[in-house]
Amino acid sequence: MRELAGKTAFVTGGASGIGLALGRAFAEAGVKVMLADIETEALAAAVTSLHNVGPDVRGIDCDVTDPASVERAAKASFDAFGNVHIVCNNAGVAAGGGIKDIALDSWRWVLDVNLMGVVHGIRAFLPHIRAHGEGGHIVNTASMAGMQSGLGFSPYTASKFAVVGMSEGLAPQLAPFGIGVSVLCPGFVRTRIGDSGRNRPEQYGPTQTIDSASPTAALVAQIAELIQSGLEPSEVAARVLAAIRANELYVFTHADMRAEVENRFTAIAAAFDKTAARRPG
Repeated sequence: MRELAGKTAFVTGGASGIGLALGRAFAEAGVKVMLADIETEALAAAVTSLHNVGPDVRGIDCDVTDPASVERAAKASFDAFGNVHIVCNNAGVAAGGGIKDIALDSWRWVLDVNLMGVVHGIRAFLPHIRAHGEGGHIVNTASMAGMQSGLGFSPYTASKFAVVGMSEGLAPQLAPFGIGVSVLCPGFVRTRIGDSGRNRPEQYGPTQTIDSASPTAALVAQIAELIQSGLEPSEVAARVLAAIRANELYVFTHADMRAEVENRFTAIAAAFDKTAARRPG
């Protein structure tokens, strides 16, 4: 999709961080934008902040864990702008993991947002995009945590690996319909992902408390520092728009993280070599 002007984009997690940066980048490119978020006050402020960038920017309250909520947001987008061409399933959260306290509520919350939120977005918009026949593009936000397991045993890592795999499988299936797929795998970006608990619904229980003396606490503190000094969301958004125009599947932001992925692939290749060596001659 080389020409973006005049198209319509729907972006979840649009009230802040990468989502808001995507909304701004789309508006600057002449795209009509519907920002969706569960955080209503921040969403209203985000929409207001973009009115001078593009006149066709609106917001809709949306809980991506609830398929009915996503469907209502999709209908509001169709009613406001007509055909939607670009869907950014960007909403994401993080919660504590590790092997000491495997909190099922945290696993359910993270998977419901990061994984099922993507499924709900695809389910709500894909039939519409296929039906209007004007082509389109789906962007699923994963993470470098979906390419290598440096964060260990955690719902965040599990969810992002799933989004990568789902996007890889979706791309060839949608290509014949003129619909592209990109999976965004950023490294550390200056967002509020570390403060995800502010939007945690009651049904998922309280935010897990981490023992300050535990290794997990040290990892969380290290990640917080890396996020604070991370890439600006606007740089990520620019990379995403370039990927949409070029129909690129993988969208990476941190070239210096390549070695971590290569280490994983090397280990996988070595395991295959062992299997081949053990095969009876």
